[in-house]
Amino acid sequence: MIRFRELVVLPATLLFVACGDARLPEFELSGSTMGTTFNVVLVSPHEAVAGESLESRIAATLSGIDELTSTWRADSELAEFNANPSTDWISVSAELCSAIERALDVSRLSDGAFDVTVGPLVNLWGFGPNGRPGEPPDDALIEATMAYVGYEGLLTRCSEPAMQKRHGGMYVDLSGWAKGHAVDKVAELLDEYGLRDYLVEIGGELRVRGHNAEGRKWAIAVEAPSTTTRRPHSVLRVTDTSVATSGDYRNYFEHDGQRYSHTIDARTGRPVAHDLAAVTVVSESAAWADAMATALLVLGPESGLALAESLGIAGYFLVRSKTGIEELTTTRFELLRH
Repeated sequence: MIRFRELVVLPATLLFVACGDARLPEFELSGSTMGTTFNVVLVSPHEAVAGESLESRIAATLSGIDELTSTWRADSELAEFNANPSTDWISVSAELCSAIERALDVSRLSDGAFDVTVGPLVNLWGFGPNGRPGEPPDDALIEATMAYVGYEGLLTRCSEPAMQKRHGGMYVDLSGWAKGHAVDKVAELLDEYGLRDYLVEIGGELRVRGHNAEGRKWAIAVEAPSTTTRRPHSVLRVTDTSVATSGDYRNYFEHDGQRYSHTIDARTGRPVAHDLAAVTVVSESAAWADAMATALLVLGPESGLALAESLGIAGYFLVRSKTGIEELTTTRFELLRH
């Protein structure tokens, strides 16, 4: 149920913190969803929303998105689309078609660095529903799997709505979009209730509106890119926006002394292997920020920063160096600090 919030919550890749004693009451709804955790924080909500009605609607919203986009459950709409070997147009829900179409926009902007058809490679490297291999796949198998990958081969007709895949073996993976999409949908629900001060966080992707219990902008702490500790690297003060982070330091495996990240470059068929450890994107849409953070992480510190700058993205890059972690920021991000 919704309960009074007193403790700092530590999600997967971002931390949100409250400084000092809260002057206004906060209520929190938290739980599990989409294979991760969620937290919804409301500041001084009116009595009509601090109860079971809002709680049940949030739960229904999250459950619906999981039923729509999960690749970990065979009965989701996306899983059924993936299992369909047809290369004809396949009727889908308007919501799934819209999510795919918007995700494909990020694929085009990033020239495939973010690619929702990367699923076969994610599975091949052991980061999908079928578990983790004991060693990297051989080059021949990677090349063979690449035949099923490529966002250009996934088409949408959302006026119908319908989708088509170039090859029956294509496998769509929305894990770089779905959590942010869920954040956006829950935020829309809170707006519908007339709430003006809140935070929605799912697996580290989040959206904030208004102010925290101190009447200040929300304090969002970007996690240090460490495989051994959970601590903030820096803190952002933001409002009326979304924040998403993509990093290579949580989900990985090691073989013969080499680490293999879960972030797969669909253009090469292999995990990213540069020095960029994490990217944080601040944007209006949590889904768009989620996907773009993934794209920039795949591109690496130089190409990623260049693309973010050219698109006017508020981007924050944490790069490994010989002396520790180096920060790179875009012009738009620097404006957030002032």
